[in-house]
Amino acid sequence: MSNFFEQVYEVVRKIPPGRVASYGQIAAILGHPRAARTVGWALASLPEHLEPEVPWQRVINSQGHISIRNLRHSAEEQRRLLEAEGVEFDAEGRVDWRRFGWEGPGASSHTGFPEP
Repeated sequence: MSNFFEQVYEVVRKIPPGRVASYGQIAAILGHPRAARTVGWALASLPEHLEPEVPWQRVINSQGHISIRNLRHSAEEQRRLLEAEGVEFDAEGRVDWRRFGWEGPGASSHTGFPEP
């Protein structure tokens, strides 16, 4: 497993229940703002034994949609997991970043995530 993938998993572990982050946000936190796709590859490659400790379902695309590309999990499963945490989707299947966006590590409180 690459060091970058391990760093992705470490950041994703910090996303609290009921909050979501974007692939690009995770990449930017890691100092690689153009590596959103690589963050997606890291999560798609998440070893099964790490799934219980890395909340992969909390990472969605910058438009607020689920865009999972994982052979073990479906978009429907990801949505169910997020809804169980209190994340709501609108009629178009989009999450409101202002309500459910995670500000990142070290944020003292949730005050919203800027619209993409």
